[in-house]
Amino acid sequence: MQSNDARMLLHCAVPTALAGVVAAVVSAVLTGSKGAIGAAAGATVVILFMGMGLVVLQRTAKSLPHLFQAMGLLLYTTQILLLALVLIFFRETTLFDTKAFAFSLLAAALVWVAAQARAHMKAKILYVEPDSSASAGGEDKTAAATGVKP
Repeated sequence: MQSNDARMLLHCAVPTALAGVVAAVVSAVLTGSKGAIGAAAGATVVILFMGMGLVVLQRTAKSLPHLFQAMGLLLYTTQILLLALVLIFFRETTLFDTKAFAFSLLAAALVWVAAQARAHMKAKILYVEPDSSASAGGEDKTAAATGVKP
């Protein structure tokens, strides 16, 4: 994993974890310990799902850049469906408060998406890889191809 990929993951996971802590505290005050457990579980599920998705998306971008956009759409659709399945699976559980779990899951997912959008906007990611060998002779490739010197 490159440093900018790890930085992106960190910039998304930390605010989501903080939102999970806040949700756990609020849920503990409102519904007791089962609410805190449910809120913590919801935030953990979001961090795991979205974190794995980000890692998969970054690896796809490196190896198959022409599939990046399609993979992103497929990945987010799959994540939403998996989160819905988790909600359905834990619908009748008595391990924790399901409402705290669901609201924490929703809040953490929104925080993750907002943090990812912010991290992506602030990242200095090059769209084109600069070629150092092209400027070795004093001309760049476009000038050599067109015959126009800068």
